[in-house]
Amino acid sequence: MNTKLTLTIEQSIIEKAKSYAKEKGRSLSDIIENYLKAITTEQRKIEDISPLVNSLRGSFKSPEPFDYKKELSNGLSEKYMT
Repeated sequence: MNTKLTLTIEQSIIEKAKSYAKEKGRSLSDIIENYLKAITTEQRKIEDISPLVNSLRGSFKSPEPFDYKKELSNGLSEKYMT
């Protein structure tokens, strides 16, 4: 069942969001609904992970500071450029 919801959002954000929705061929309501579904089911996804994989969470400690994007870029460059 769909229910109407009133939100208070900055006008500039609304305009950008409507433009984005139009580019994607979707309604703004659909985009917001799917976003809310994604963030509210995230916890469920963690629970659906197998116990073995879940037991490995937190076992990797990265060096500080760790730049994920830089390391990913380096790894992909090494893989495809050599």
